[in-house]
Amino acid sequence: MSETAFEPEGIMVQQIFGLPVYRETLFSNHKKIYKKRVEKRQRKLIVKLPFLKPFLKKGEKILLITTGYSPLASMAQYLTGFIFIYLKRSLFVFTNLRILHIPTTPAYRYKGAIAQIAYAGCQSISLSGGNLVVKYGKLGNVETFRGISISERKKIKALLNKSPISGAKSTLAERIHLCPRCGHRLIAGKYICEKCQLKFKSKLLARISSILVPGGGYFYPRHYLIGSLNALLEIFLLIYAGVSINDALNGVQESLFYAVALSAIYLIIKIISVIHSNHFIYEFIPKVKKLKKN
Repeated sequence: MSETAFEPEGIMVQQIFGLPVYRETLFSNHKKIYKKRVEKRQRKLIVKLPFLKPFLKKGEKILLITTGYSPLASMAQYLTGFIFIYLKRSLFVFTNLRILHIPTTPAYRYKGAIAQIAYAGCQSISLSGGNLVVKYGKLGNVETFRGISISERKKIKALLNKSPISGAKSTLAERIHLCPRCGHRLIAGKYICEKCQLKFKSKLLARISSILVPGGGYFYPRHYLIGSLNALLEIFLLIYAGVSINDALNGVQESLFYAVALSAIYLIIKIISVIHSNHFIYEFIPKVKKLKKN
């Protein structure tokens, strides 16, 4: 099925804040009935997307915007706990051609990272509870985006029933990260855009920062608040572990237990920091904070 199969018929194309939308679809519920609360919610989210227009293709229109979380490996989720909610917030923009996945700050501000999921490259896209489950055509890889907002779940299901899914084995059959400056496809493991030469933060430096700098695994990908908290905790553990080791060397027997326990906790925190920093790097974070268009 071609991508044009998802083009709504007989609907006037309009713009909101300079972005092309199908207003009747964007502001209606899953039964295609206009609702003021839906319009209010969608307008609240669309103001978060002033950067998006250059990324949209010719004829592409926005149908729905929602919130959720980026994928995270099961071990990382287990180690993160509630912080997962803080670290992996994202916006999801459903258009007539694809889903745009936009990792954000906790306040849903743009971080300079964007990816796409083309309908035509997927075997299936389904919503199970609050989880958006995407099975790609290429090798049948599966990604799960958790915490999709309950406000849009019924409407997402209605939209997905009409999406032109083909399971095509092509370059579309995976989540593709795009250069935030020129929109060119980015290649996993390469921390530079082949087209405009924009450089991105690397996994190696993320790991080094995580290991050597207190809170470095969060400071490097610009998670400053949690980085500061993490740094304070690491410094606290180092100081008290040092004190306990010194006391143990001076014959205070119970201090050896505290030294070992504090050192173990410190090691666990470092491991968690490395795991988190690696996941942030997968999102392609530009080295420069403010991007200049070519």
